[in-house]
Amino acid sequence: MSVIAASFPLSPTTMHEAIIRDFYTAFNRKDYAAMQALYHPQATFYDPVFQQLDAAEVKAMWQMLLTSSRDLAVEAHTIQTTGDRGSCTWEAHYTFSKTGRPVHNIVHATFEFRDGKIYRHTDRFNFWRWSRQALGGAGWLLGWSPIVRNKVRQTARRGLDAFLAARR
Repeated sequence: MSVIAASFPLSPTTMHEAIIRDFYTAFNRKDYAAMQALYHPQATFYDPVFQQLDAAEVKAMWQMLLTSSRDLAVEAHTIQTTGDRGSCTWEAHYTFSKTGRPVHNIVHATFEFRDGKIYRHTDRFNFWRWSRQALGGAGWLLGWSPIVRNKVRQTARRGLDAFLAARR
């Protein structure tokens, strides 16, 4: 009697873990198109710099960041999923283009999934730690302050708006 291997659909937890792994594998390869394909059409994204982005904006943000990056290396670990939610810690090593300073950012990401895609994506990291690395002395002295945080946010938003306008 021959045994035929049955193909079983992935459980939601396994599928969501695979989505997270695929996302950060594409991120490390600088494959923004693969990252974009993993987002739900109504996705939202939040992080301390860009804050609240809709699906089109988050897709453009990754494209903008990855096409301008020279030496980015990304690694995700501690991936956990339960039901329609997931999380991981990811680390990025890169040179901050505005100052030429090396950055090692440690980020905690949370996800909500819908229809097999990333529906809500939130990245949290220590802004002051990031600013000390990226901005040097100014980050050490004022990286904790709303003045520096708002300036970084405004600069990032202007860059994203210009990138979106150039794509239209």
